[in-house]
Amino acid sequence: MIHSRSYLLLFALMFAAPDAGAQERRVLFIGNSYTYVNDLPNTLAQLALSMGDTIIAAMSAPGGYTLQQHASYPPTLNLIASQAWDFVVVQEQSQIPSFPIAQVQSDCFPFAAALVDTIHAHYPCTEAVFYMTWGRESGDALNCPNWPPVCTYSGMQALLRERYLQMAVDNDAFCAPVGAAWKMVRDAWPAIDLYAADGSHPSPAGTYLAACTMYATMLRKSCIASTYSAQLDSATAATLRMVASDLVLDSLTNWNIGVNDPQAFATWNDLGGMQVSFEQSSTGAVAHHWWFGDGAESSDPAPTHTYAGPGTYAGMYVCTDVCGRTDTLQFEVLLSAVGIGGPSASDDRFEVHDGMFQATTREASTIDIWLTDGRLLGHARTRPGTLTSIPLQMHGTTILYRSVTTSGKPRTGHLMIP
Repeated sequence: MIHSRSYLLLFALMFAAPDAGAQERRVLFIGNSYTYVNDLPNTLAQLALSMGDTIIAAMSAPGGYTLQQHASYPPTLNLIASQAWDFVVVQEQSQIPSFPIAQVQSDCFPFAAALVDTIHAHYPCTEAVFYMTWGRESGDALNCPNWPPVCTYSGMQALLRERYLQMAVDNDAFCAPVGAAWKMVRDAWPAIDLYAADGSHPSPAGTYLAACTMYATMLRKSCIASTYSAQLDSATAATLRMVASDLVLDSLTNWNIGVNDPQAFATWNDLGGMQVSFEQSSTGAVAHHWWFGDGAESSDPAPTHTYAGPGTYAGMYVCTDVCGRTDTLQFEVLLSAVGIGGPSASDDRFEVHDGMFQATTREASTIDIWLTDGRLLGHARTRPGTLTSIPLQMHGTTILYRSVTTSGKPRTGHLMIP
């Protein structure tokens, strides 16, 4: 339990992507013809250039190559080892991830893991990105007789989505949801032809959509304002940029983007006499920096700061991991001449039990629960002395809670779900 005058810094949790200004990123593509047709790496580089960013790209993409082949292919391995890549994009042969799960587990997943292991062995800070491809325009006619789920585009696409996301989750990697963006365009803008004549490979519009999705995935920012259209008509290009940007950025966690980022988490404790102690329990962080809201700052992991007088101070805490990735927490410290009261720890109880968040409070209160990325999990009202439960439906993560009594007294903290 936390002290009654210790407050969670959750007033404005803000995800900190890499520098939102001009960026330079080194990207290696590992794949096959879905990557080299229409030159996806160069399309991405030109798109980035129009946004003021620089993508330095290389590619190992022999036609029809599988991850199993790449895992022992000297040109691929030599490129991986050639420099410290910011991102390595991994694309499986177009049909394999949609095969029956037992076959995918033997022919695909182990080699995806082997490639990611090789990537990290050469440079631990490289982010692996799994390139979710798309279902064939009319389904996979070759494999349809023996595996009916791939007889249609939608059936094949659903399996590709599921399996690429699984690879991303299993390997702590990003997923570039090109196939999901493809489906959105097919459903809402069927006049935009994303396929080449063979109904499998991308048309120039399909490659442009893939590049837009890659840009949003890697740089975590929209490409809607880009002036580069890859010789598509302006309306088509604008639609594809919008779809890709909105799909990726609407919820980065859907695609496992940022999975390796540190997570900022901190509390403060009013010691009296305008003195406040700060503590952090961030994950993955090796460096810390605090701005206290009055012009002072500190790089101490757990600083104590004395304010000049009562007031509301808007501060910020930034944690950084060994790879230079950051997360940022904005907060407010509220100080008055008489201090800040609150219910005592012995009066209120907050705990996790049998998959439920459980609270018993002395006063009627409202309670909100969040994940550490800011997503709201639940909301409830309590009655004095009565147990209130909120189902969590998840395991192995940290939740944040904030309880506010009807008289306005806040109580905040964090709990681990086993």
